[in-house]
Amino acid sequence: MVVRRGVRVVGPHFVTYLRDNTEGLPPRFGFIVAKNVGNAVRRNRMRRRLKAACFGLLPSVHPGTDVVIRALPAAHELDWPVLQAEVGQALQSFERRKAAGTTGSGHRRPERLPS
Repeated sequence: MVVRRGVRVVGPHFVTYLRDNTEGLPPRFGFIVAKNVGNAVRRNRMRRRLKAACFGLLPSVHPGTDVVIRALPAAHELDWPVLQAEVGQALQSFERRKAAGTTGSGHRRPERLPS
């Protein structure tokens, strides 16, 4: 549901989908790391790095938010500070759109982060 109906934020290395859940649960995170990112070792390392980045940003994510991050093929080459910054930018972008009231599930163009 998050990927289909959530807000999509496109960055140079990740596509982030965010959506408010109606249950008011703590923030939930999901990760999509496809085979085009690399072999199993690379994919699992990417997933662990994304989990660590999201854990560090957890205090800034409001309860009731679902987040799905899809890694693009070049993501495995990122340095840690760049990875954290890009994930943080996507979450901040969602918060800005939420404050502006434009987080509906309409057919809007995705927001693009600077490369």
